[in-house]
Amino acid sequence: MPIDWGALVISIIVNTIIISPVFWLAGRAIVGKEKAKFTDAIWIVVLGTVIGTLFGAYFSGIIAAMILLIIWLALVKHFFDCGWIKAFIISILAVIIFVVIVAILAIIGITILAIWF
Repeated sequence: MPIDWGALVISIIVNTIIISPVFWLAGRAIVGKEKAKFTDAIWIVVLGTVIGTLFGAYFSGIIAAMILLIIWLALVKHFFDCGWIKAFIISILAVIIFVVIVAILAIIGITILAIWF
């Protein structure tokens, strides 16, 4: 299955803008500001997106998803200089932060639409 390189570039840009700040906040909360740099969060997202896209183009299924999860955790572990458990906690916290941000933005959007109409 060929890879759409244009879609990969767009995915890298969008993921970096949206996910990097969330990983950075989660990393700072767990390992501190000395180990969790914003540039590290950017590298985690860029490499995770590229590896995930390349890997996903050739493999699928639950085993592939588990391997990708391990790769993402390994990226967090490497760049934030922490152990596997902390990498897992950072990833879970990043998901929670992302959900909270999306919920807040949805409430703001619904409120604005309710006021407008």
